[in-house]
Amino acid sequence: MSRFAAALLARIAALALLVSALFALPAAAQAPSPVSALLDELALRQELEPLKTVIVARDGRILAERGYRGNRVTDPTNIKSASKSIISALVGIAIDKGLLAGPDQKIAPILKADLPASPDPRINDITIGHLLSMQAGLGRLSGPNYGRWVASGNWVRTALAQPFDDDPGGDMLYSTASTHLLSAILTKVSGKSTLALARAWLAPLDGFRIGAWDRDPQGIYLGGNQMAMSPRSLLAFGELYRNGGRTAAGQQLLSADWIVASWQHRTNSRFSGDEYGYGWFERQIAGEEVHFAWGYGGQMLYIIPSLGLTVVMTSAESGPSARNGYRDALHLVLGEIITTVKASPDTDG
Repeated sequence: MSRFAAALLARIAALALLVSALFALPAAAQAPSPVSALLDELALRQELEPLKTVIVARDGRILAERGYRGNRVTDPTNIKSASKSIISALVGIAIDKGLLAGPDQKIAPILKADLPASPDPRINDITIGHLLSMQAGLGRLSGPNYGRWVASGNWVRTALAQPFDDDPGGDMLYSTASTHLLSAILTKVSGKSTLALARAWLAPLDGFRIGAWDRDPQGIYLGGNQMAMSPRSLLAFGELYRNGGRTAAGQQLLSADWIVASWQHRTNSRFSGDEYGYGWFERQIAGEEVHFAWGYGGQMLYIIPSLGLTVVMTSAESGPSARNGYRDALHLVLGEIITTVKASPDTDG
C-alpha cells in the first residue's frame, strides 16, 4: 500500500471515530426507561391483542405512550361507558354554577314532561345522586336491554317508564339510561346541548376534545356511551381529576369537593364487586387505591392519586371485556405499571 493510500485510510478512520463520538449518546440515554420497556413488551402478549393504545403520565408529565397495530394516541376512539365519568363531571360543574341544587335534588320535577301517565310513586324519590351512582331502582337498559331501548322513539320516556327492580337508593343497577337521564337534565336546566356544555365548560383544559357523539331521536346527546375522544384527550380529562379539578395552569374548572364526592364508595358492582361512586369505579391494584372509568371492550382511564399517576388504555370494541377476562388483563398491566414506577422513581417519577 502506498504511503498516500495509508495516510488516506488513517484519515478516514479518524473521521469515522469523530463522527461516531459526535453522534453517540450516553448508554443511559440509549436504554429505554423501565416504563417504556414495559409498554414495548406489551405488543408481544397474545392476551392483549385488542389493545390499541397506552399512555402513562406522572404528575402531569407523559412517561411513555404507545400505539399498537397501527393505532395512534391522537386518533379518536369510541370510549363507550368511560364517558359516564365525563357526564358526572358536567353534573358537578352544573351544581357549582347553580344550575342544579345538588345530588339530593329530585329528578321528577325536571323531567315531568316525560313521566309516565300513571307512574310508580317511587319515581318521585329518585335523585340526581341516584342516577350518578346507578341506584335509581329502575329496570336496567344496558346489556341485553340496550338495543330495545335505543330502538325506541323517545329514550328519556322509555327509561322513566321502566318498572322498578329496587327502591331508589338500593342496590346498584348499572344502566346507561341513568346517565342519559342526566344528559337530558343538563340539557333541560341549561337550555344548551350536553356537547355544547362540555365544550364550553372544559374548554380551558388543554388537549380536551369530544368528537363524534350519538344523539337520541329528540337530539339529546347520549349520556354515557358512543362518544369519540382520543386517548390524549381522555388523559387530559383524567389529569383534571388527578389535579383536584384544576387545569395545569391552575384554573379551577371543577370543585375538589365534587371529586371527593365522586370517588366516595356508595355501592358495589354486582358483577365485579368493585366499589362505585358517582360515575367512577374503585379498587385496589398493586397495593394502591385506583379510581377508574371503564368502557365496553376495554376503554380505561385509571387515576392513582398516591403516585400521581394517570393511565389511559384503549382497545378494540371486540367483545365484553369483563366476561372474556380482558378487563382483568388490563388491570394486571396497570399493576405492572404501578410496580415499575414504584421500583424506579428516579427514572420515571
